[in-house]
Amino acid sequence: MAYTVLARRYRSRTFDEIVGQEAIARTLRNAIEQERVAQAYLFIGTRGVGKTSTARVFAKALNGGTPEVDEAIMAGRDTDVIEIDAASNSKVEEARDLIANCIYRPLRGRFKIYIIDEVHMLSNHAFNALLKTLEEPPEHVKFILCTTEAHKVPATIQSRCQRFDFRNISTADIAEHLGKVVEQESLKADEEVLLAIARLGNGSMRDALSLLDRLMAACPNDDPMTMQALEELLGLPDRELISGLVDRIAAGQTGEVLEQAEVLLSRGIAQDQLIQALVERFRDLLLICACGPETSLLELSGTWRQQTIEQSRQFDEAGIIHLIALCENVQQMTRTSSVPRVLLDALLVRLALSETVVDVAGLLAGNATVAAGAPRRKK
Repeated sequence: MAYTVLARRYRSRTFDEIVGQEAIARTLRNAIEQERVAQAYLFIGTRGVGKTSTARVFAKALNGGTPEVDEAIMAGRDTDVIEIDAASNSKVEEARDLIANCIYRPLRGRFKIYIIDEVHMLSNHAFNALLKTLEEPPEHVKFILCTTEAHKVPATIQSRCQRFDFRNISTADIAEHLGKVVEQESLKADEEVLLAIARLGNGSMRDALSLLDRLMAACPNDDPMTMQALEELLGLPDRELISGLVDRIAAGQTGEVLEQAEVLLSRGIAQDQLIQALVERFRDLLLICACGPETSLLELSGTWRQQTIEQSRQFDEAGIIHLIALCENVQQMTRTSSVPRVLLDALLVRLALSETVVDVAGLLAGNATVAAGAPRRKK
């Protein structure tokens, strides 16, 4: 997902603003304070978790000092902090140019700092050229290598770097940051919307900010951002309809299950999306059944959380696991089947009849405890 205006505007500018990577920020800040800065660093993590932002904050802490220099570093246009996209500068000639320029001292800062993004994209010859510089680097040069695929970075390069693994940012941390962004933009958003966007970000702050930016553009300034607006914008299944579908599955109403699914599909929801929405709903119910209604693992709030707790009383852990397994199997099959709608309808009926199927299986096996041991719904 590309950077948006919002994602650029709310990049971290100090160590204290780095979200979800507090241990790394603290370690880098301590290294500067104790004058134990290494010659080269390797930042590893999935997209949007703060690798490049942290590299810029680190470079600013090393070379900054005036508003002009600080702004230039954070914007990626400082003369002493050179940012290189390895995806478009992967050739050995470009690496040699980089090495040749290393000998020149920085113009106004303490160090000449090279931030190489997606470093795994360098060619083998370019890596060999970079290795020679890392083996005997000038004292005034620092390297910060960023990558999403650490296994593609040669071990000889990694062994000469201090490695930092950036974890995916938690949904709670992303939602909290999104709330601050909305407040600073003088807008309003339901807490459920922020949690939903955070979940859709899949651990990436940049992706979540991009989604929030799209939602801001879709909603009038005076109106709060709602789940309905988010569902319409992204084409997500209506969660109320999904909840109603789950209620009908719990009641074993096969005909109404198929009719409810048809309503969702008629609104343009893809079959794969429908199955995925069911799996996510079953997961929420499983968390409540397994961990209790107060669990922090359930990333829902307000009325919707209470409705989910009420719905969970119709299920138990064993039954929900069975339903999730059925959905997962059929979801894979529909991607290659020539009759995916038939498979979907069969899945929905099977979900509604799963308790009956288990009971029959237990009777045929001559084991009455099988049926009682794996109920789909609570009695």
